[in-house]
Amino acid sequence: MKIFTNILIFLAVALIIFNITRLDFKHLFQGDSMYALIGVAASFCAVLILVIFRMSKEIEKKMHD
Repeated sequence: MKIFTNILIFLAVALIIFNITRLDFKHLFQGDSMYALIGVAASFCAVLILVIFRMSKEIEKKMHD
C-alpha cells in the first residue's frame, strides 16, 4: 500500500507541476488558465488526502503493535 500511495503522490505532484506551466499569470481566471488553476487545486487536495491516509495507516499500525 505504501508503494501505491507513493506512486499516486508522485503523479499528483507531476500534475501540479504540469498545470503550473499552463498558467497565464496575466489572465489567471480566463480560458485555459482557469482549468489549470482548478487542476492545481484538485491535485493539491489529492496530495493532502493521500498524506492523511498514509498517516492514518501508520497510526493504525502502531496501535496494533
